[in-house]
Amino acid sequence: MIKQLQIGDLTARFPVIQGGMGVGVSLSGLAGAVAAQGGIGIISTAQIGYREPDYQVNPHTANLRAVKKEIRRAKELAAGGIVGVNIMVATKGYEDYVKAAAEAGADLIISGAGLPVTLPEAASGVQREDGEIRQAKLSPIVSSVKSANVIMKYWMKKYNYLPDLVVIEGPLAGGHLGFDRKQLEDIEGMHYEEEVMRILEAVKAFGRAGNREIPVVMAGGVYTGAEARKWLDMGLDGVQMATRFVTTVECDAHPAFKQAYINAEKEDIVLVKSPVGMPGRAIRNAFLERTAKGPVPHGRCHGCIKTCKPQETPYCITEALVNAVKGDVDNGLLFCGSNAYRAQKIESTADIFAELASAFE
Repeated sequence: MIKQLQIGDLTARFPVIQGGMGVGVSLSGLAGAVAAQGGIGIISTAQIGYREPDYQVNPHTANLRAVKKEIRRAKELAAGGIVGVNIMVATKGYEDYVKAAAEAGADLIISGAGLPVTLPEAASGVQREDGEIRQAKLSPIVSSVKSANVIMKYWMKKYNYLPDLVVIEGPLAGGHLGFDRKQLEDIEGMHYEEEVMRILEAVKAFGRAGNREIPVVMAGGVYTGAEARKWLDMGLDGVQMATRFVTTVECDAHPAFKQAYINAEKEDIVLVKSPVGMPGRAIRNAFLERTAKGPVPHGRCHGCIKTCKPQETPYCITEALVNAVKGDVDNGLLFCGSNAYRAQKIESTADIFAELASAFE
């Protein structure tokens, strides 16, 4: 029998969350398909409105409109399945995105790229568009027991609220990473499984003290059902998988983006320094070679990240990610997880869940 993932009154048939991938890689198409299969589908809100007609002149308005549009569409595709969003704390106007997602009926809000200290306040008391009285479940992303303790203590003290879920994001994940470069260059030496166990125990202790169950999910480096099963056997409640879902029929990225994963060799997966100020993981390509030689000229600011200084940035991360998802891979940043090189073909979400079911049973 397959272990279900229980998050309060939400029940996923599979203990699998599809990781949020921006810009535009995980929108309603992928999230809705994953949710329909019994997993939890996640839409990334990062510059989600890049296809809206007014995006270039008013990106904030376009993004908020797109958040609601994508959630509604994903819900239709999900056929009753669970649909959530991933919202980066570093996003300009962060609380506006939380409110928009809650209004549109997101079942779950996962938040990282900083400590989501204002998340419970931003998500509370929001009137859902469908009139249903139900607040979105809230989950911080943590990478250390220190950050887990900080966020849980803060939420309890300030809001009397414990997380509904905790996502642990390890050093093998894709995109922006919550570790320094030195740690990422010696992942084996980090003995990260020990830190995962410390985080798990800390979260469960808070849950016991609050007389509630807080599920804990592992993210980063999970590509197959067997790898997912390992974490379940270690006591975690589920896994988050992102990279595996990129090379699916339903993924919202351009076919050329997916093909870049299939073409990648292990040595092509590299660490990069993002203009955001955090290290990241991406596929080596012509764009990264250009950034190594000096700044890449960019257009107007899209107001994506709080910490960005447009005059000083070596390249515009929004432009780079939008180019990539639209298929201009030579002029784009191809964020990926450590296992991107393992992609061999385009498959369906149904294929992936069939493989997961076999491993879980």
